[in-house]
Amino acid sequence: MTQELLLPNQLSIDDETLWRAAESRDTTMVGMFVIAVTSTGIYCRPGCPARMPKRENVRFFAGCAEAEAAGFRACLRCKPRERFEDNSTALVGQACEMLDEGDEPLRLGTISRRLGVSTARLQRMFRRTLGITPGEYAEARRLERLKGGLRSGRSVTESLYDAGYGSSSRLYESASDRLGMTPGAYRKGGRGMKIHYHTVDSDFGKLLVAGTARGVCAVHLADDDSELGIALRGEYPEAIIERDEGSLRHWVGEILEYLQGSRVRLDLPLDIQGTAFQFRVWRALQKIAYGATQTYGDIARAIGQPGAARAVGHACGTNPVPLIIPCHRVVGSNGKLGGYGLGLDRKRKLLAQEAQAAESTAAG
Repeated sequence: MTQELLLPNQLSIDDETLWRAAESRDTTMVGMFVIAVTSTGIYCRPGCPARMPKRENVRFFAGCAEAEAAGFRACLRCKPRERFEDNSTALVGQACEMLDEGDEPLRLGTISRRLGVSTARLQRMFRRTLGITPGEYAEARRLERLKGGLRSGRSVTESLYDAGYGSSSRLYESASDRLGMTPGAYRKGGRGMKIHYHTVDSDFGKLLVAGTARGVCAVHLADDDSELGIALRGEYPEAIIERDEGSLRHWVGEILEYLQGSRVRLDLPLDIQGTAFQFRVWRALQKIAYGATQTYGDIARAIGQPGAARAVGHACGTNPVPLIIPCHRVVGSNGKLGGYGLGLDRKRKLLAQEAQAAESTAAG
């Protein structure tokens, strides 16, 4: 039975993924877990130059203390305790706590001095551990606080200062692109925002494409129109939603061509919202070749966050524009399809159609 380990960065990761990291001697995960060998009673850090043990003799622990409590002793060759105590994960965790403190986040230079590391090194540790920069982390946290305040009914002024924005102009410059509308409109459930939609029949069911003046904001497939209507209301129940009389026709046409197998890429303007992590995942999904698949672990490694396979799965599940951002091309490490918001039957059919078209193109 597959077990899961909670790493120091609070990400849960299964032991098969840890084994692959150990087997590949992935040194980017030093300080995140240790490898204990039951046949020798010794534990090592990832990347230890000693000969790899057999899989059945290996256990994983989140840290040296846990391994030693279970009766293992530190390897004299790779000295995991020295490496673990100097790990970047703990420092990044402390930096995140500092960035979360107070109304106005501390400057990166101040945090670096408090942690006793250079600013450049802290930047590198952030990228290796979380896959984002300290600035992106701070902005994502501000945006989360802003959205929480607005959704709870607080005024825009109260919410922006509580979230850590120094002024209303700074709020509108940095937040409205992520919200897809002004913060005031978001607070009111999208009131005043105009969304147009178009529905059409396809081989995969009823297709709905919705968009704003900025780009596509929703794509849905369902068995009937009533399901599409419920799905579209989503996060913005107060938005003005009107049937499109032609402005979306070009976008709808391209998506239909894709569903028919005559188009291999959808490059449409988007108006979607997400955290910094979600956007990193979504960009990685758009790089998966037509007719190919990758695992959740593959995507996690591609964005520089190898322990975040589960978080990648969540980002796929919150993708508001499936097909355009092809989250159906992500599968489990065991080869199973995993989840899919548009239904597993549709995911299976999409993958089969893409694989067949890609094979025909290669043969031709």
